[in-house]
Amino acid sequence: MTENSQNTIIEASRTGFDANDTIGGRISRAREAGGYSMAQLARRLGVKTATLKMWETDRSEPRSNRLTMLAAFLNVSPTWLLVGKGESPSPQTLADEINLLENELVAIQETMDGLQQRLSDTIGRLRALKSTEVEAEEAVMAEEARFLRAS
Repeated sequence: MTENSQNTIIEASRTGFDANDTIGGRISRAREAGGYSMAQLARRLGVKTATLKMWETDRSEPRSNRLTMLAAFLNVSPTWLLVGKGESPSPQTLADEINLLENELVAIQETMDGLQQRLSDTIGRLRALKSTEVEAEEAVMAEEARFLRAS
């Protein structure tokens, strides 16, 4: 082992900085420390899971706006994500996990409420169209009856 690589290992253990780490590795570590699955984090960021996977495998990098969002969601600094300098993420506490789950349940409930309203509106529109269709058919039948009587 060279003196330079030995110094890098010592620096990494002292500061949490690993010069050989990549942005993808740091995104993955922060996501896991935050308790997110790839699908959960991708959904929160508004990107496809495949996009997040490409970031984590260093096949592409997030743009600055997504990097800032990532840092905020993962509770790390953008600088740490980019270059690994600064405080690395620590695993969530039980209270953090409970808070995260409560927020997720609230979001699911809001989505369900919106879907319930959308369902009710759609059923109402369908009933109105059926009612209009029945009225139109009755009008056509009445016109046909008048025509037959007149003939």
